[in-house]
Amino acid sequence: MKVLLVGNGAREHVMGEALAKTAEVYCVMGANNPGLVALAAGHATGKTTNPEFVLKKAKEWGVDYCVVGPEAPLGEGVTDVLEENGILCASPSKAAAQIELDKSFCRELMEKHACRGRAVYKVFDNGDDAAEFIEVYDKPVAVKPLGLTGGKGVKVVADVPGQLKTLEAAKKYAKKVIEDGIGGGARVIIEEKLEGEEFTIQAFVDGEYVVPTPAVQDHKFAYDGDKGPFTGGMGSYSNAGMLLPFMKQEDYDQAVDVLRDVVAALKAENTPYKGVMYGQFMLTGEGPKVVEINARFGDPEAMNVLPVLKTPYCEVCEAINEGELVSIPLEFEPKATVCKYIVPKGYPQKPESGKKVRITGKPKSRMYYASVDKKKDGIHMSSSRALAFVGIGDTIEEAEAVAAKDLSLVKGRVQYRKDIGTPELIQKRIRHMNELREAVRVINRPITK
Repeated sequence: MKVLLVGNGAREHVMGEALAKTAEVYCVMGANNPGLVALAAGHATGKTTNPEFVLKKAKEWGVDYCVVGPEAPLGEGVTDVLEENGILCASPSKAAAQIELDKSFCRELMEKHACRGRAVYKVFDNGDDAAEFIEVYDKPVAVKPLGLTGGKGVKVVADVPGQLKTLEAAKKYAKKVIEDGIGGGARVIIEEKLEGEEFTIQAFVDGEYVVPTPAVQDHKFAYDGDKGPFTGGMGSYSNAGMLLPFMKQEDYDQAVDVLRDVVAALKAENTPYKGVMYGQFMLTGEGPKVVEINARFGDPEAMNVLPVLKTPYCEVCEAINEGELVSIPLEFEPKATVCKYIVPKGYPQKPESGKKVRITGKPKSRMYYASVDKKKDGIHMSSSRALAFVGIGDTIEEAEAVAAKDLSLVKGRVQYRKDIGTPELIQKRIRHMNELREAVRVINRPITK
């Protein structure tokens, strides 16, 4: 079996690794990812968002089907062009990918079909109207550009660096999103600020059937202690099982039901969804609510689930294309994982782009190349995340220790979060959820005489 993989980040590196166990992998990349080059039977660098270029390479290599890693090629119709030319894609069409590409599409779809997990929201194309809504709502909000911002466009009202400390700041940012076209459009979503713990569930979808993977928690803030500006994700962890330490089984089940609702809604709109669907949720004291739905694997979350997937990834992709996921028993190793990202100094606000990075030993964890470019004089970082180290163990603590030790092998102008997956941070998450659940229990307690 020959498989085409589109993309060149750490997410695509781990996807390629999983595919290469049972298939020949061919890669179309935007930059020269050393990890993908090493495992690929053939590779080419070029514009991954150019459907004709991707199609040309797919025909040249005679691939059987394609898997797309990042969201941008989906938005440019790469999968549509491939399928029109007889090459199946275990990734969504441009129309189905609107679930991520246009946040208003997602909210309106969920509202129309009464999907569970909805948050209070409103969409604006006028800055003054958005500011008036924030004024009247008079509660902390999240301000979200409608288009793609690489995880760095959303801001919430919170008294931390890089966020909106007041409602007045939220009004100004809402106007800026519209006036500057942040996210590629001229509209903004104002949404209730959800209080709780974020988590991700990624699921394989064949148009109708939804098969979930273990829950993962990403860490968006740049610095230890959940401080600093939002990033694309500094690292993540999963437990030895499907649940995170602060979750209950009913939390997981309710989140999966939300994904099923969304898939059913898309089918009802004659826009069947196939590929990976990524649900980012906020676990509140009353249960999970949707932060966003994405049309692909998460980065870094893919690096938590694919290394412990026992079922061959190629078989899963084939079942997606054939509409036969129901016949595939999805199995995972009962292992915990911790992913820690190395990023250039100054990331994400003023990253030192173009600096070289060296690995001075053999990592014991899984190492995945992200936004780097291999040149004759070495590996150069871009302005984004560079290297990911994934520790695997019987417990989160064991996995964290493996990943943490390997970070010292990296030499260069880099930084990283030390606290991801540590017992202290996880206990903080557990206490936070216990407090939120207790607050809801007290509010809902029956009044007795």
